Amino acid sequence: MSGLRFLTAGESHGEGLVAIVEGMPSGVPLQEADVDRDLKRRQVGYGRGGRMAIEADRGHLLSGVSRGLTIGSPIAVLIANRDWANWRDRPWPALSVPRPGHADLAGTLKYELDDCRPVLERASARETAARVAAGAVARRLLRECGVEVGCFVERIGEAAMPPVDSPPWEWTEQAEVSDVRCPDRELAEAMRHEIDAARAAGDSLGGVVVVLARGLPPGLGSHVHWDRRLDGRLAQALMSVPALKGVEVGPAFVNAARSGTTVHDAFAGENGRRSMRLKDAGRIRPSDRSGGLEGGMTTGQLLVLRAAMKPIPTTVASQSSFDLKTGAAAVTEYQRSDVCAVPAAAIVAESMACLVLADALLDKFGGDALPALQEALRRYANLPLLRGAGGRP
Repeated sequence: MSGLRFLTAGESHGEGLVAIVEGMPSGVPLQEADVDRDLKRRQVGYGRGGRMAIEADRGHLLSGVSRGLTIGSPIAVLIANRDWANWRDRPWPALSVPRPGHADLAGTLKYELDDCRPVLERASARETAARVAAGAVARRLLRECGVEVGCFVERIGEAAMPPVDSPPWEWTEQAEVSDVRCPDRELAEAMRHEIDAARAAGDSLGGVVVVLARGLPPGLGSHVHWDRRLDGRLAQALMSVPALKGVEVGPAFVNAARSGTTVHDAFAGENGRRSMRLKDAGRIRPSDRSGGLEGGMTTGQLLVLRAAMKPIPTTVASQSSFDLKTGAAAVTEYQRSDVCAVPAAAIVAESMACLVLADALLDKFGGDALPALQEALRRYANLPLLRGAGGRP
């Protein structure tokens, strides 16, 4: 069975988090340093809270790897929670006042609990560290197949970059040296001012993150069934990240105000197309307003995903609520949190995209071992672009 799937386990203040990735071919280079790199990227960022001063996330490969190469069996990654030492000998404090914007109330009702704490522990964004670990595993497979995935922050609060149809890949590289993950230095300073103002007011901020992927072959995904359309799968994956409440492919909401002839990516003149291969498909259009996806499939162009993150619902300033035990009106009690986690959310969104894209790659080309996958991909990429007479040999 081809394809990639993953599970995570663990609670925010439990002993640790575990990510299990199943379906990786054998022969993929994988080191703990590959996982640690992305875990570190998730932890840094202007506006993070006190938890990041405690944790120094490292991934420990428990299984599925031997001598630096995957062996085809499930890969398990353990991430220890350093904060667990502070809770080991005492129970989690009960929480009977649900916090608006969190999973507290809905989760407590669903599982018929009298305490929101167990819901809080699992619904916490701390779980996303395990997703990033799983995404790092998927990223290594993508890299071996010539695919790169990156991200940057487009907006925090009112400070925003002007939206462009197809952002240059270089923005993801420039974002790596920014503590707000913004490639524009002046705008990055404005974002920091927004975060400082929110912190002073006891409030929080959201924003918009952008995920890019380049090197994707055309035809990943499918138009045949709703659940195989890659745009839907990517949107679901990104929307599953805590606090991400909206996803678009390319400039979708800008496109909604345009006419059809100004939105769709027309094909350019022939320019020697008879000698072109499928790997050249991304070059036959001068624009990429589709975000690299048409009909639920990749076009061979740059993949562009945007995701909107709501402000973190945990705020220093109290919010009105009620007590589940008495029904009396109450106000929320502040739980340690970030002021702004948009830069971290960008890394989590990027990781989720890696997992979906790696699965789509395996679904299309299969292969129990990396060389078989790479050979299938090479054969496909070198097929002639033109079909029929004069196209296929």
